[in-house]
Amino acid sequence: QVQLVESGGGLVQAGGSLKLSCAASGIFLSANTMGWYRQAPGKQRELVAEVTSGGSTNYADSVKGRFTISRDNAKNTVYLQMNSLKPEDTAAYYCNAHRVVLSTLRNYWGQGTQVIVSS
Repeated sequence: QVQLVESGGGLVQAGGSLKLSCAASGIFLSANTMGWYRQAPGKQRELVAEVTSGGSTNYADSVKGRFTISRDNAKNTVYLQMNSLKPEDTAAYYCNAHRVVLSTLRNYWGQGTQVIVSS
């Protein structure tokens, strides 16, 4: 059974930092594209950052230069370092793992962790 468990969310003032963690079990993160998504109230879920199995990274324009995604294969954990946080970063943040196996998409989500940035 695949589980993705996020942690590290909380309340922070604008300009502050948080580091989110996503610990995986049942899959090897190194074989998957790992991503962080977020969803603010009344808005669609959006990609924040992702790292492929090959180590390539991709960021939403709104977080470039402020957020960094990283992966520790030994710990089977992916991180999202968030610096210079803004009130508009307030959202529920979700960890995602996906890969294509024999033409079938294997897609997994965590339960989410809340980030609130106060002005």
